[in-house]
Amino acid sequence: MSLQAPEFFAELCLPFHDHTVVGNTYFAALVPDAPLRLRIDFTGTIHADTYGGLRVAVVHPDRGEIDAVALSFVDHGTFHRRDEATNTRPNTKQYGTFDTYHRPGRPPWDGAVTTGLRDAIEQYTTVWFPGAWAASAPRRTASRTPRSTPVPPTTPARARTR
Repeated sequence: MSLQAPEFFAELCLPFHDHTVVGNTYFAALVPDAPLRLRIDFTGTIHADTYGGLRVAVVHPDRGEIDAVALSFVDHGTFHRRDEATNTRPNTKQYGTFDTYHRPGRPPWDGAVTTGLRDAIEQYTTVWFPGAWAASAPRRTASRTPRSTPVPPTTPARARTR
């Protein structure tokens, strides 16, 4: 069965305008006319056709890979809700992973929450491509707004009686 990588990367909502998906790999040029490119691949596990995260790399056309980081689905809470709902135990094949076998009409990564991965990719690309993230799209504010602390209701002061 297919990994459906273009759909996964579309769901990840990366804001880079100059990008493409070739096979199961995402490529992006974050700064126009700059030689550095971003490459994102799925990382496999010891089990066949099972993926445990993403590998994000900065690539130069002449020098090859400059730097890379592995982002595991477990560390970024990608399948935490799904695993809690299905009572999947840690240290099992299915925990924090997805494979190419899935229910018809559903993507292999069904139940994924990609916010943590997206935030990690943003942090990584900001180191290598300062300003590129902001230039690509407006920043999300949904998960970044400060949360207000509820204030307990005030009760009118009572007059002291003697």
